[in-house]
Formats: sequence, C-alpha cells, structure tokens
Amino acid sequence: QLQLVEAGGGLVQPGGSLRLSCVATGFALDMYAIGWFRQAPGKEREGISCINLGSGGTNYAESTKGRFTISSDMAKDTVYLQIHSLRPEDTGVYYCAAERQTTCGAVTDYTFYPHEYEDWGQGTQVTVSS
Repeated sequence: QLQLVEAGGGLVQPGGSLRLSCVATGFALDMYAIGWFRQAPGKEREGISCINLGSGGTNYAESTKGRFTISSDMAKDTVYLQIHSLRPEDTGVYYCAAERQTTCGAVTDYTFYPHEYEDWGQGTQVTVSS
C-alpha cells in the first residue's frame, strides 16, 4: 500500500500553467504506475495520464494530449503533472493514484479505470478563473 500526497493546486487565470506534484511513500515504487485523475463538480472522475515507475512509459487520455505532461523524479519519489494553457473547464479536484497490476506505459490503447487504482491521495483543488 502506498501513501500519496498531492500539492500544487490553486487559483490560476485562463492561459496560465501549473505543476502538480504527488509524493509517494511506500515500498517497491517501481512496481507501480501512478495516474493522475480529475473530477469536476457534478462529473465523474476522469483519467488524465499515467506513468509506469518501473519503465518510465506513459499514457495520456485523448482529451488531455498536448497540454498535460507527466514526469517522475524517483530520487524524490515524486510524480509531476505539468498543465499548460489552462482553461476554465480544467477546474476540479486533481488526484493521483497508484496501480500495481498495470499496463500503463506498455500499451497504446490504455484505458483509465479508477477502480483499478488501489491507493489514492486526498486531492488538490485547481480553479481556473479570471
């Protein structure tokens, strides 16, 4: 089991950028994938991107390609999500989560199923507004 703590959310103007971080605590991190999800008010949680901490492979949801970049720093046990050109519709709570039995980074048609992620952080609020 991993403990995950997100940070980096806040209020940002449209067109701005943010870098979210997810610090993972636990054993054998390289056996996990870390995924980023977001949940807008009144909507279901949706997957954004994932990174396989063992291989470094990544996947992105079609809706987030181009403006979102996932990366990791294994020396700091941290996964980042860089978001550019923020839009009001990006507003929501952003979560990181850990998946152990994962195909993240190994397939091109990866599908984000929240129920397949075992451990979740508490989330960080991102609000995009002028």
